[in-house]
Amino acid sequence: MSHLDLAHSYFGVFVIFIFTFVAFLATTFLSRFIGKSLANKNAQKLKLAPYECGLAPTKQPNRISSQFYLMALLFILFDVEIIFMFPWAVDFKVLGVFGFIEMLLFVFLLVIGFVYAWRKGALQWQSMK
Repeated sequence: MSHLDLAHSYFGVFVIFIFTFVAFLATTFLSRFIGKSLANKNAQKLKLAPYECGLAPTKQPNRISSQFYLMALLFILFDVEIIFMFPWAVDFKVLGVFGFIEMLLFVFLLVIGFVYAWRKGALQWQSMK
């Protein structure tokens, strides 16, 4: 028996995978090469100015509070909780008492996280600067 087994059932899939990866790399590098070679490299002052009218771009004077990001993270956390509840609700009768106890434990852990976030003030918009 040789080390190269061309009769394996997944050999064709592997060859197609390698061919696709090489084609992807070739397309990417070719498009970057063509884009760089055909691009107009004329950087004039008029070209870099704002188009026709409007304000000149400036740095944003105020910073966005990190509490917006915290609220978004909490939203995603509790949104994913609901996503995990759908398969459980579909197979509720099949899972029986064990599945019910598992879901109660899951919800209990999420309530602990919710109470923790609430006590830390993550849900209070009035405290934002």
